[in-house]
Amino acid sequence: MSVSEQPSSTPAAEPEATPWAPIAAGYAFGGAALELGALLWDGECHPDARIRIPLPMLNRHGLVAGATGTGKTKTLQLIAEQLSANGVPVFLADIKGDVSGIAAPGADGEKVRERAAQVGQEWTAAGFPCEFYGLGGTGPGIPLRATVTSFGPVLLSKVLQLNQTQEQSLGLIFHYADAKGLELVDLKDLRAVVAFLVSDLGKAELKGIGGLSTVTAGVILRSITAFEQQGAGGFFGEPEFDTAEFLRTAADGRGIVSVLELPAVQDKPQLFSTFLMWLLADLYGDLPEVGDVDKPKLVFFFDEAHLLFNGASKAFLESITQTVRLIRSKGVGVFFVTQTPKDVPADVLAQLGNRVQHALRAFTPDDAKALKATVRTFPNSAYDLEEVLTGLGTGEAVITVLSEKGAPTPVAATRLRAPQSLMGPVPAADLEAAVKASPLYGRYAEAVDRESAYERLTAEQREAEETALRAAEDAAAAKAAEKEAARAPRQKKEEPSLTEQVVGSGMFKSLARSIGTQLGREISRSLFGTARRRR
Repeated sequence: MSVSEQPSSTPAAEPEATPWAPIAAGYAFGGAALELGALLWDGECHPDARIRIPLPMLNRHGLVAGATGTGKTKTLQLIAEQLSANGVPVFLADIKGDVSGIAAPGADGEKVRERAAQVGQEWTAAGFPCEFYGLGGTGPGIPLRATVTSFGPVLLSKVLQLNQTQEQSLGLIFHYADAKGLELVDLKDLRAVVAFLVSDLGKAELKGIGGLSTVTAGVILRSITAFEQQGAGGFFGEPEFDTAEFLRTAADGRGIVSVLELPAVQDKPQLFSTFLMWLLADLYGDLPEVGDVDKPKLVFFFDEAHLLFNGASKAFLESITQTVRLIRSKGVGVFFVTQTPKDVPADVLAQLGNRVQHALRAFTPDDAKALKATVRTFPNSAYDLEEVLTGLGTGEAVITVLSEKGAPTPVAATRLRAPQSLMGPVPAADLEAAVKASPLYGRYAEAVDRESAYERLTAEQREAEETALRAAEDAAAAKAAEKEAARAPRQKKEEPSLTEQVVGSGMFKSLARSIGTQLGREISRSLFGTARRRR
């Protein structure tokens, strides 16, 4: 595994004389640090050479990578446990449903004791305080929901798989809704606004800023419908989750581990990866600047990260890069978890100072190419990294992190420690009981559907239809009256009534003239509002 041979004239028992001594010295930090494992050299594990990561450097972001089955999930569990023990809240996405075991003490056994002895670990079983969440109430967990407005057009375009032109049109739709005070809470609100803007009533609304083509609106509406048919409609709505809930600590001071249960939406990878990005962006928007801190306020593990970047638009990638770059100063660390570093764009990868690289396979030419690309992302090393990375066993990794001074540590092949919590899922009944016992359950469990864009536009459309109907009825009545008036002169003149005969007589006209002056004055005042003064 090494490119250099150990000198035969030097006793191997003296650490300062061994070829791996400079590597071990690079991890001898003075402050608080997480214990990752023990150094591997030439296939031998050295328990006195502890590989660690400084606690203050956890907000400098990181990458956990490796082929399927190499132990990435257990590495997340190991790091999350120690962060919690140090009072740091953690967010984990549980894709396969086997991270929930972090809430329960681990099971002692021969393999655990063997691993602990190899790496110099004093292993004891321990569970950690957890909250379990689910997307929109799908599967177990406290429902996480977001409003369409807060999700925004860039993230939503990624979920709906829109192209650049359609994404820009969706941005125009959001702009109109904001300007008109139309709240986009759920997908039916968005559908209502799109339909309104291409209707006869709404077409003129966007003419001044570019308009919305019927074809593009049709694509967006079809994408929304297909999205809802996949059962995704429940992810958007209220009550919207407050991401500050992720920053809590338990009564004993340990950080709460927030586990997002995703097995029920494994077949919707773009949805959950984009939703994770929304959570991160929302945290960024809400948290104050804190600069460098003794320990992070939150460490966020972004599993299956390659799904986030597949087919991403330029605007989407720019948003991710900016969020990752700036959220460090808010005290939040982000670890992307994926199969190879090439899954992560170079601008994002350049910001990940801590690296845990599990084994890679080189069975095909593409695998070999990915292996060489991965090796080039590491600093210069005393190892033959191509050989080491293909020879690592489960629970072993190549590690480099940032020292307390912010400089990269030497690359170290490492046998990782065993997690203290259960390495597998907790029973379904226990998970359900934990969810319902949470103080957050009553706050977020039931969905709320209040008045928003859909209700307002529906009411306005109904009012417009009623107004149009009344106008049509009035026009029809006027036309009928006009026809009736046109027929009136041709009808036979009727004989005057008795009253008409009396009024038309000479005697009545004479009497009217005698009282006309006084009565006429009273009638005139009443019509023009100049009421007679009382005496």
